[in-house]
Amino acid sequence: MISAHLPVLQVILPLLSAPLCLLFRRTYPSWLVALIMSWASFAIAAILLGQVLTGEPISYLLGDWAAPWGIEYKVDVLAAFVLLLVSGIGAIIMLFAPGSIAAEIPEDRVYLFYTMYLLTFSGLLGMVITGDVFNLFVFLEISSLSTYVMISLGKSRRAMTAAFRYLVLGTVGATFYVIGVGLLYQMTGTLNMADLADKLPAVTETRTILVALGFLTVGIGLKLGLFPVHLWLPNAYTYAPSVVTAFLAATATKVAVYALLRIYFTVFGVEAIEAYPLDEALLLLGLAAIVSMSAVAIFQTDVKRLLAYSSVAQLGYMIIGISFLTITGLAAGILHVFNHGLMKAALFMVLACVFLRIKSVKIEDMAGLGKSMPLTMAAFVLAGFSLIGIPLTVGFVSKWYLITASIEQSNWIVAALILFSSLLAVVYFWKVVEIAYFRPRTDGAAPISEAPALMLVPLWILVGANIFFGIHTDLTITSAMAAAQSLMGVGP
Repeated sequence: MISAHLPVLQVILPLLSAPLCLLFRRTYPSWLVALIMSWASFAIAAILLGQVLTGEPISYLLGDWAAPWGIEYKVDVLAAFVLLLVSGIGAIIMLFAPGSIAAEIPEDRVYLFYTMYLLTFSGLLGMVITGDVFNLFVFLEISSLSTYVMISLGKSRRAMTAAFRYLVLGTVGATFYVIGVGLLYQMTGTLNMADLADKLPAVTETRTILVALGFLTVGIGLKLGLFPVHLWLPNAYTYAPSVVTAFLAATATKVAVYALLRIYFTVFGVEAIEAYPLDEALLLLGLAAIVSMSAVAIFQTDVKRLLAYSSVAQLGYMIIGISFLTITGLAAGILHVFNHGLMKAALFMVLACVFLRIKSVKIEDMAGLGKSMPLTMAAFVLAGFSLIGIPLTVGFVSKWYLITASIEQSNWIVAALILFSSLLAVVYFWKVVEIAYFRPRTDGAAPISEAPALMLVPLWILVGANIFFGIHTDLTITSAMAAAQSLMGVGP
């Protein structure tokens, strides 16, 4: 009985538990609720992925109202794969959170963090699982509004400014998206994704649909931090509490990429995207992102800001994969959605450990940490290897498939630029390693101890995942390939 309702439980459990944290208004009970709900969602996501990998996509009708009259939750391989990422990261983050939050969020506001986390978590899961374009907008706003609050919880006064900037740009993005949805409804009379896919071919060549596609692209682009509309992202990642940054960097932008995939391939279809010059535009934006943002990262003095610009560059890899409009390219983009979530969560969790001990994440302040915090900095090195794309890490797997997709199309320039951006990643990553391992702490500086075990264990679980899925690629590649084939309308 319960197994039949797993798709809706995936969203409802964290959504209904959020008010409990607000009622408790205490740290430990709120954390316990968030922890249980996160791990329950992870278990559900794992079950759903197992079901769709061995069977057919799952369709769940809310209230038994058949689509398009009712709202449909749809779980295919792509949705289940992203659900696994979001819920898995959320579960690990909740194990890690108490130690970091105590140092970065005032005690009387900690319960607000857990409340907003559960709302964000539920909104992201809902965006992935819904089969309705307007319902996607509803979940988008649930996650966005709660994200603004989480960012503002940072102790720095700039956290409020960063949250406000994100609020303004996020509102613009949401407005663009909902206008695009309205234009689609005007031309088709439906909001269900599958129904839209059936009705859109008859009106694809109209200017209204072209405008709708443009509005949807800009709206989702703002949400995912697509270059050059990424202006909210560096400050948001820099001034938010470290645990918030770790969660958002690994999940929120990845779900936005998922939404773009759904709109492009599930709703409009490959033929419609090919008919417009969107693939070429996305390729140019992706290439500009991986080169320019990697170059900007080199000149940063704050490691959180450095990794923020790195995230914009890494999103460029995903966009390049999408722009190829091939199975290999899409698989590479989907792989990097999953793999980048693992590496960035680990890197920002390292910075949370560093901030706990030295109250700073400036590069110059990290001198000697390789000796003082050996386990923490070793985690940073291994996760950084994954970011660069060193063999036996997840970063290598997705970049390998991306370069393969480029070569399949004889696009050697793209392949060369991907390799060049990886070299730039070596430069900005080495800046931190050099300071931490080869520059001693100043004389008379207070001794620094290793991060607590309750933070190191979740951190190293993620670092281990970066290595494990870099070696054992069956699950990730199988899921990504199956998802890409489905999006392209090709049978397995």
